[in-house]
Amino acid sequence: MSIKEAETERTTGATKYVGRAVDRLDGPAKTTGQARFAAEHPYPDLAYAALVHANIARGRITAIDTAAARAVQGVIEVLTHENAPAMNPAPKVSLLDISSVVSSTSVNYLATDEVHWNGQPVAVVVAETLEAARYAASLVAPVYRESPAAVDFAAEVHNAVPEKGNLILPGRADKGDAAAALAAAPFVVDLEFATPQHTHNAIEPHATTAVWEGDRLTLHEGTQNIPWLRKHLAQRFGVPEDAIRVLSPFVGGGFGGKGRPWAGTLLAVLAARATGRPVRLALTREGVYHTVGGRTASTQRVALGADAQGRLTALIHTSVSRTARVGGMPEQITEVSRHLYAAPNIHLRQNVVQLDLLSNTFMRAPGESIGNFALESAVDELAWELGMDPIELRMVNEPERGPVGGQRFAHRMLREAYALGAERFGWRERDPRPGAMRDGRWLVGMGVATAHHSSMRMPATVTVRLDADGMVVVRCGLHEMGMGAATAQAQIAADEMGVPLESVRVEYGDSDLPPSAGAIGSVQTASVATGVLAACAKLRKSVLTLARRTPGSPLKGRKLEEVEARDGGLYYRGGGQTYTEILAAAGRGHVEAKSKETMPGFLARTVRDHRRWVKAATGAQFCEVRVDPDTGEVRVSRWLGVFDVGTVINARTAASQLRGGIVMGIGMALSEQTLIDHRTGRIMNPSLAEYHVPVHADIPRIDVHYLNEPDPTMPLGLLGIGEIGITGAAAAVANAVRHATGKRVLDLPITLDKLR
Repeated sequence: MSIKEAETERTTGATKYVGRAVDRLDGPAKTTGQARFAAEHPYPDLAYAALVHANIARGRITAIDTAAARAVQGVIEVLTHENAPAMNPAPKVSLLDISSVVSSTSVNYLATDEVHWNGQPVAVVVAETLEAARYAASLVAPVYRESPAAVDFAAEVHNAVPEKGNLILPGRADKGDAAAALAAAPFVVDLEFATPQHTHNAIEPHATTAVWEGDRLTLHEGTQNIPWLRKHLAQRFGVPEDAIRVLSPFVGGGFGGKGRPWAGTLLAVLAARATGRPVRLALTREGVYHTVGGRTASTQRVALGADAQGRLTALIHTSVSRTARVGGMPEQITEVSRHLYAAPNIHLRQNVVQLDLLSNTFMRAPGESIGNFALESAVDELAWELGMDPIELRMVNEPERGPVGGQRFAHRMLREAYALGAERFGWRERDPRPGAMRDGRWLVGMGVATAHHSSMRMPATVTVRLDADGMVVVRCGLHEMGMGAATAQAQIAADEMGVPLESVRVEYGDSDLPPSAGAIGSVQTASVATGVLAACAKLRKSVLTLARRTPGSPLKGRKLEEVEARDGGLYYRGGGQTYTEILAAAGRGHVEAKSKETMPGFLARTVRDHRRWVKAATGAQFCEVRVDPDTGEVRVSRWLGVFDVGTVINARTAASQLRGGIVMGIGMALSEQTLIDHRTGRIMNPSLAEYHVPVHADIPRIDVHYLNEPDPTMPLGLLGIGEIGITGAAAAVANAVRHATGKRVLDLPITLDKLR
């Protein structure tokens, strides 16, 4: 179904709210400037903070001169390791406490003279104005004793060690004898790929406004995980969780970078406590590069063996990624190779090396996006070796069950996605010969790749209240990063309670509300929807019970399965009542229901489901490029994505999410890379002037379609759409470039010099 088709259904009234193209409920607030983000909340006596960053990769501070900074008019305090109040150390990451993964680093800021990466904050200046704080910060003069540092990923790959993995994200797999099968295969592709480090560039740089009142903290913060942030701050500052209120109603983009508290958050809270003033710390774009982690660099080997009919006999996928000595988590780079292709012999390994750099972190489809690039590029190259259509090759190797574990697919319609995509994209018009298609002087290429992102849920607590005026209020501390999260839950609640959408209000973005799952891993919509469905079911039952107790009610004696929620009330074939009538007759101002899933229950369900099912969103990415034969310039000229993402809740916001992921994938393919000075560990391009993300002129019209077939094992059949769009995108570009030029680019990004 396309966005246009969904619009048609909306105007003809052929659907309920779920599935329709509904405008974002927060749209008016954002477009009129009423929405306040973390750095926009006023407080009396508000002070401003700025960070001082280390300019060495590793060593110790032997002296730090703050006299010139303190002399600047308006400076309130300069905090260093010599005078800063102590924070408690970060908890170690443990699956026994899943919220511990929020720890971004083991470094206890301003509690040590040690420097662990170039850019680490070594001082905080607090002043009456932002300008004074930033100017004074430039005058702080640390003196260092440097130590040897490892900052060159390529040079340190040989020091990588096997990743241990865990029950949910295993780091290795073996099936059969892949090495022997590869050696015996009549057709072999064996390639080494490289992807660079990437940095987060959300439209809203990280910002914090921290206010202490005694031992109570109010925090305005753009975060993707309110409950975990709150728990982390309670641990670090030694106060009860209920003494902390985190307010995050609007987040200007996250993509994983706001899933953990970084230095800016912790040091803003520390500065506010030290000065007794409300403190705002808004990172500069360069400050984000210095203190907020991004995607790891990687090297990958993908080796494929096949027979003359294209059937895979061997699949080998190994990787090396990096963490920091002081934090970060390995990425599930080989995850896609567990699920995409039927092969009797599979060997998967993930290895990791520690460097003296800023901790890496989640970035849209962590692991899967870069692992997918390598795997799908190698499959495309195998198609060239075989002289076989790349779609046909994929379909020949489409598995019936999970290739590694043999689990059943909970839902998989990849064949249908490719069939629809090939028809709509005009794949049959592709000349299979490399460099054979032209548009004037431009070389034209067409490429495809499979998109894949695993799906899961996490615990979320939801309350739903029905007021006497018929208003339905959904309360959950979910996270709105621009993707329409609150709108989707309002649509679900409207359908479940049978009320108009305008009669639903969603309260979110506040730690005083019932805790949500984080907006990470494409889990939030399904997780919160589970709670909304359960709470609405309880609420309908409670309302019917009230009605049955009321003399003269037409619902008296009716069973729950005999009535339905519609037209603002409960009805059966012979009659019914509105909610307003039921509550008025019962003398009730409101009725409320709550749903909750515990963490032990979540872990047990997750392990059980992992053993039984393969749950994933999939899709087919179709890309057309034009390449200048003289300069090597690559232009993406057409794009079509067809996705199997289960049930789509909101046609408009779903299409936007899928397009956004594709745009990010095009940036990964053609321009994005964080450049590290291998002598100093310094990031050399810490701004949008030098780190190139796609702009409007780089992106063609992106056609998005989805099959809209529910997954029977997920709430409402939805799978999650936030990350699937980026997977397969970089490979589709690389495969189109291979078709246009005959050149296989193995290391991203695909720059001019690699095609000359």
